[in-house]
Amino acid sequence: MRIVGGKFKGRQLTSPNDFRVRPTAETVRVAMMKAIANEIEGARVLDLFAGTGALGLEALSRGAKYVDFVEFRPASLHSLKANIAALRVTEKVRVYKKDALPFADALPPDRYEVAFADPPYESRMLDRLIERWQQAPWSAVLVAEHARTHQLPRATQTLLFEDSAVSVYRRP
Repeated sequence: MRIVGGKFKGRQLTSPNDFRVRPTAETVRVAMMKAIANEIEGARVLDLFAGTGALGLEALSRGAKYVDFVEFRPASLHSLKANIAALRVTEKVRVYKKDALPFADALPPDRYEVAFADPPYESRMLDRLIERWQQAPWSAVLVAEHARTHQLPRATQTLLFEDSAVSVYRRP
């Protein structure tokens, strides 16, 4: 797995040897970043269910101001921290060892410009997260990766892939 665009393009990322971790495919990340290209430069970014940090690090590579990562699994945290160190971006990130849903529930409105959410596929955590965001958006844009079969509230934009989909929500 590698960064696919920006100043870190081509840099390899570490992924844990854990069957529960499903890093976002490069083709999906390319399409995601293209969909929100105008919102990334200088953005405050939140990466929920961060895993390896690929989404947040991709955003940093493309000009985001900083990224807050939220992850609680030890193997994922180890890979995330290794990737942050390898790219030498420790001054532009914060890592929270927390469960993403309670973390998001405590966020004030308009804290970030862009938020990524990539929970385990077929989990209802994403439904709850989107519902919370719609009630009190903590970011201008919420980008959610999910199984293609997972029905979510109508998004501003939906990108479809073989087994996955990306729903982009923009604050009204």
